[in-house]
Amino acid sequence: MPPKTDIRQLDRDELIAAFAQLDEPAFRAKQVYAWLWQKGITDFDEMSNLSKSLRQRLTELYDIKAIKAVKQQYSSDGTIKIGFNLYDGHLIEGVLIPSPDRERMTACVSSQVGCSLTCKFCATGLLKLRRNLDAAEIFDQVVFLNRLANEHFGKPLTNIVYMGMGEPLLNYKNVVQSTAYISSPDGLGMSPKRITVSTAGIAKMIRKLADDQTTFNLALSLHAANDDKRHEIMPINDSNSLPELTAALRYYYAALKRPITYEYIVFRDFNDSIEDARQLIKFCRQVPSKVNLIEYNAVEGLHFEHTTEDRLTAFHNYLEQHGINATVRRSRGKDIDAACGQLANKG
Repeated sequence: MPPKTDIRQLDRDELIAAFAQLDEPAFRAKQVYAWLWQKGITDFDEMSNLSKSLRQRLTELYDIKAIKAVKQQYSSDGTIKIGFNLYDGHLIEGVLIPSPDRERMTACVSSQVGCSLTCKFCATGLLKLRRNLDAAEIFDQVVFLNRLANEHFGKPLTNIVYMGMGEPLLNYKNVVQSTAYISSPDGLGMSPKRITVSTAGIAKMIRKLADDQTTFNLALSLHAANDDKRHEIMPINDSNSLPELTAALRYYYAALKRPITYEYIVFRDFNDSIEDARQLIKFCRQVPSKVNLIEYNAVEGLHFEHTTEDRLTAFHNYLEQHGINATVRRSRGKDIDAACGQLANKG
């Protein structure tokens, strides 16, 4: 018996054509499309406005390769980390991050199984890249974390960040398609302004984001505004140097007029001096931007440490005094290895 097709690999037109082959009208295909992408339903039997015979036929012909939550961990600060099992046995992690005042509900989602970039401070970088996630697997994380936010906190997601496992721009097609499913009126209908895709810095793909007129926000994991230092902690900098990234970011801003967010983990005695701050200010002035200063979260086997509170305050103040919009982002979920850079399928 031939393997079933995953119905979520069909776009709307392909779905309509497939239903025509079944002698079913186009509106039935549109009903199924709505169940899949507006309601996030992953079981044909739950599609209640279809006849029982049609549901049975779809079950015989098609699969829905949904991800499945297999583990949940709860932090003392309200953060919830979910381990998801994929259809082929691989594991990924996603995180629901409530703000301290519970006004913001952020879903942090993964885009790859593992990662190929080997950033020297990141737990995910210790894993091998196994494969890209498809758009539906990314979408499923958002649907699940949205339900979790409603169940635990009585409110839906307010923000989605592609800052989990993997480098999103090395899975470009599926990442962009997933944002369409999340933000489209035919999908979840969430505002693209609430979606941020974070990259370690793939200059060619940043330009492609501009060419494709993408509507979500872009964050760059910078962590050093000096090529030598950035090379030391992020091997991707070898082929995507700061001058190359600057040119790509200028191209991106010229096309989309959307400011960039720079993520800057502040490491003790590495990138936390006033001279480092000066270099960061110079880099920030290339295009309109803001800076998130991030606490480093310890990873077993890695030697980096978070800077001291005094040095962090001095660094932050220096940026602000020189007109840089900078925010200190306090880590959430550290006690369950759910904070930035800690996702590694542990436990």
